[in-house]
Amino acid sequence: MGPMRRLSLVTDEVHRPMRERQAGALRVAIATQDVKQLNAHFGSAKRFVIYDMTREEWELVEVVEFDDVSDETGKHRAERDDRITPKVEALKGCHLLFCLAIGGPSAAKLVSAKIHPIKVRQPQSIQEVLSRTQSMLRTCPPPWLRKVLAEAGVAKEKPSFEDED
Repeated sequence: MGPMRRLSLVTDEVHRPMRERQAGALRVAIATQDVKQLNAHFGSAKRFVIYDMTREEWELVEVVEFDDVSDETGKHRAERDDRITPKVEALKGCHLLFCLAIGGPSAAKLVSAKIHPIKVRQPQSIQEVLSRTQSMLRTCPPPWLRKVLAEAGVAKEKPSFEDED
């Protein structure tokens, strides 16, 4: 795997590999070729934009960029050519990953790293993806998202139906 670059907003003098997650936020990664749209397969994504998201707002954390990406043939160029593991390592700490497609072995590596992959049928703007996800957070999240929220420690407390006398 070729070099990887992390592009992030530096707000202080100490630069960390990835800023710590905002309290109560869900960390979301989006596979992209151009940093404008969700328009890439996991293996061939040149970049991943990473956001912290709450029910009220989202904030760009960083952009991770890769030089050596898959050509989507499913074949390695060399015996030990692994382009997936560095991507999974770079996304550690994320809770959700949105992409156009992902292979079974890649999805399994993400899931074992506690990153939930989500396939989207067609390219769409990053803002659309974030808005739709935020809308799910505000309303009644589907079971898979409630599980992710619970694992991330950002789930709403379940309402109590017992009288407090």
